Amino acid sequence: MTSIDVLLKRNQELGDVTPGDRSSPRPSLQVAILTCMDARIRVFELFGLLQGESHVLRNAGGVVTDDMIRSLALSQRKLGTREVLIVQHTECGLSMVTEDDFKDELEEASGLRPTWAVEAFREVEDSVRRSVQRVRRSDFLPHTDNVRGFVYDVKTGHLTEIA
Repeated sequence: MTSIDVLLKRNQELGDVTPGDRSSPRPSLQVAILTCMDARIRVFELFGLLQGESHVLRNAGGVVTDDMIRSLALSQRKLGTREVLIVQHTECGLSMVTEDDFKDELEEASGLRPTWAVEAFREVEDSVRRSVQRVRRSDFLPHTDNVRGFVYDVKTGHLTEIA
């Protein structure tokens, strides 16, 4: 049985159980949380979130890319979010690769070199600051005053505000 099959079986077992309010896609706390796809970051537990309270956007590293700006623009302009919380973390895989090495690996495997940035970094604090600045400077986002960036320590569970 594949992992997808396991998830589909769990879904069938849940039946009609649907937590949260399905009446609106607008998050009640008017906040978008950007974080890494790392499975150790349990966003809902980390902030005590209930279903429907926030938008949660994830990618490798939790870095602000053009696609994150696209998602934030829709979140703010169409769905009412006004605050942005960026959470990156210690021991991130993106701090263990380099732009060129990973692009070389992909090119060797596929014959094509990616045109997109890997967004690798050495210091997570610098990456958080850079991501916060990208949000604050975006012309596509109407709400850039309340943007805050944090580092989540995967060993202790503590958050440290960086920007």
